[in-house]
Amino acid sequence: MKTILNVIWLVLSGFWLFLGYLLAGLLLCITIIGIPFGLAAFRIGVYALWPFGRTTVDRHDAGAPSLVGNVLWIVLAGWWLAIGHIVTGLALCITIIGIPFGVANFKLIPVSLMPLGREIVPSDRPFAGV
Repeated sequence: MKTILNVIWLVLSGFWLFLGYLLAGLLLCITIIGIPFGLAAFRIGVYALWPFGRTTVDRHDAGAPSLVGNVLWIVLAGWWLAIGHIVTGLALCITIIGIPFGVANFKLIPVSLMPLGREIVPSDRPFAGV
């Protein structure tokens, strides 16, 4: 079932969201300071490409640097990516079939706003990275 949902997601919104994260990651990797943020964009882009069957969990070893990094992330790329999720989620919620995918888009908004200090893990092992 996860595969079917992921294929439908890929066609409806996953590919375009992935391209947005890819563009953000490439722009952030232009400077040396932006490379960690670019890598985070690539990591979340792959998650946005194929999200069903995976989830995000907080990393308990992430501290103040993650908080500072997330503030910089919101300013540099996070709010653009969150707007992309909002627009895509609203567009998907227009049809009955698209509502679950719209809701999945809305669930990706917190990750797109504050990705540092989070880890992507399989849904059947949500505490694997802790």
